[in-house]
Amino acid sequence: MEEAMDMEVEGRQSPSSSEPKDFSFRRLGLRNSIQTNFGDDYVFEITPKFDWSLMGVSLSSNMVKLYSPTTGQYSGECRGHSETINGISFSGPSSPHVLHSCSSDGTIRAWDTRSFKEVSCISAGPSQEIFSFSFGGSSDSLLSAGCKSQIIFWDWRNKKQVACLEDSHVDDVTQVHFVPHHQNKLISASVDGLICVFDTAGDISDDEHLESVINVGTSIGKVGIFGQTFEKLWCLTHIETLSVWDWKDGTNEANFEDARTLASNSWSLDHVDYFVDCHSAEEGEGLWVIGGSNAGTLGYFPVKHEGGAAIGSPEAVLGGGHSDVVRSILPMSGMAGTSSKTRGIFGWTGGEDGRLCCWLSDDSPATSRSWMSSNLILRSSRSHHKKNRHHPY
Repeated sequence: MEEAMDMEVEGRQSPSSSEPKDFSFRRLGLRNSIQTNFGDDYVFEITPKFDWSLMGVSLSSNMVKLYSPTTGQYSGECRGHSETINGISFSGPSSPHVLHSCSSDGTIRAWDTRSFKEVSCISAGPSQEIFSFSFGGSSDSLLSAGCKSQIIFWDWRNKKQVACLEDSHVDDVTQVHFVPHHQNKLISASVDGLICVFDTAGDISDDEHLESVINVGTSIGKVGIFGQTFEKLWCLTHIETLSVWDWKDGTNEANFEDARTLASNSWSLDHVDYFVDCHSAEEGEGLWVIGGSNAGTLGYFPVKHEGGAAIGSPEAVLGGGHSDVVRSILPMSGMAGTSSKTRGIFGWTGGEDGRLCCWLSDDSPATSRSWMSSNLILRSSRSHHKKNRHHPY
């Protein structure tokens, strides 16, 4: 059932003669579309293995499916969670066959990607939910989880809980991230509108280890760390605002309360209804916000956050692959760790239409094709059809 269907992709320049010349962008589109029933389930998140040999796809049916990012070949699926999967991540080279997932069932589970079996499970306790997790700490031994108004830490080697921060947030902690190259630093974000920075060295506590607090002012959906020295922080909220911060000193570099309007005005296509994610350059300060329409068209909008704030015209548009809201985008072109096998692939997207689409980049050979899965999702009962979105109020 898990066979991918090849679809021709074209890269072409806009605008057409009917579009204003100002709206010139690179469009990556599916030349053909297949009207197939993909079931009732959503694609939530797509994440790559460190060597790009696999990608994990979390679904609203509470499972993770594994595919090849170069061919779309289905490998298998990991089942075990009883509630919505809120985050997935592969381990690094030291544990090359392990995928982790966290869920609203209050657990973080580890899966062997060869056998697709669960190999460990850590629980945050009854009636608890886990919205995000991150590995780090001075000796790389800490596992942090964002829960219902709490941040819990375990030593992942023995699964023992070492700390629980209860006073820093008053609502669901939607994001936790250890900072690259600052492994003692943990950044958390919450529905309460706060971003907190912790030093996790020693015995972790709210009183002694909370270093700074940034008040965004509204419910936070996603944050990400970027910049040459990983000192910058982007923030997307549940009311679709965007802001950029320096987390070290807490200063705001850019604040886009009307981000959707600015993005919508920079192209001649559908209104930008939501933001999927932000992506940053592997090196340097480049930042893009990925905006989408309810009909499934995506745009890569460059974000200027220094020396004046602006959202520019999209540098790439992905249209024709999805028929509903897109939930996740996995960029591949030019990313660290990718190989010659991934040359020509721009990336993958997944959404509420249950589709997983592959997009080709400008350097793809003329004979290349993209892949759209025809049987990514099995139909399930409506009881699994959960939005998995926080609401600010």
